[in-house]
Amino acid sequence: MLKAGVLGAGHLGKIHLRLLNQSDKYELVGFYDPDKDNAKKIVEEFGYTYFDTIEGLIEAVDVVDIVTPTLSHYECAVKAINKKKHVFLEKPISNTVEEAESIIKLATENKVKGQVGHVERFNPAFTAVNEKINTPMFIEAHRLAEFNPRGTDVPVVLDLMIHDIDAILSVVNSKVKHISASGVAVISHSPDIANARLVFENGCVANLTASRISLKNMRKSRFFQKDAYIAVDFLEKKVEVVKMKDAPQVPGDFDMILQNAEGERKQIYFENPDIDANNAILDELETFADAIENDTTPVVTLEQGTEALRVAKGIIEAFDKN
Repeated sequence: MLKAGVLGAGHLGKIHLRLLNQSDKYELVGFYDPDKDNAKKIVEEFGYTYFDTIEGLIEAVDVVDIVTPTLSHYECAVKAINKKKHVFLEKPISNTVEEAESIIKLATENKVKGQVGHVERFNPAFTAVNEKINTPMFIEAHRLAEFNPRGTDVPVVLDLMIHDIDAILSVVNSKVKHISASGVAVISHSPDIANARLVFENGCVANLTASRISLKNMRKSRFFQKDAYIAVDFLEKKVEVVKMKDAPQVPGDFDMILQNAEGERKQIYFENPDIDANNAILDELETFADAIENDTTPVVTLEQGTEALRVAKGIIEAFDKN
């Protein structure tokens, strides 16, 4: 069982504390938070052990779970990795691509593992179909959220859209060739609504929209490929898979048959993959434990987290060009 400690006990940090405490793969040693009043409340309510320094917590654990504001990810990761501790970093991996690349280099030198908290990779709707997503050529993603002051210190791209960026990069086996984007600041000092168009070297195009000032929540992505249309509802945890195959010589009464101008006939049919209920945050933490114990590659590597950040920063840079 791996000894784990949490840096940062805000909204998400408290969730990580609870899940690590109930996990069979970790022993929760304690946490550090600079807000001593908040830390005191957590100790009184849950009984978790509080460390009054980051260094003290790092020394006491095998795995450091970094759930602090993004600006401090790099500093916390460096302290942990230099003590040869494995690191789990909430998304985005860090504030800059240069910091992220430095984290990768340090982790390699110190022979420790790292994983980035792109939790939608563990969403049961996405995991039910991700192996069916094969060379998509057009992708459309919408991630809309009602206004919440938490997270508005960063552009909506780093707050919300980066979830879809990572998911898309994980299924498109090609590099991003061109980025165009526009963003509008409505309530915050950084964009609250954004739209981006990613063009990949293999010809795939992805349109992404994110908003944190919507009237309702929505997290949907649609993947179009040669033989299928796949829709993923990350919020409702539902999927829709529509596929095509050559039409039978003698179709059934209820078969859906399409014929193109060249006379080719295709049959449309539906698949309903099983979706297993899960706790995605617990799954991402426990698969990281498995990667450490079995010396395998984490599901979301530091390199993948860095690439998602690189594309997100490219989108933000494209705002200025427009």
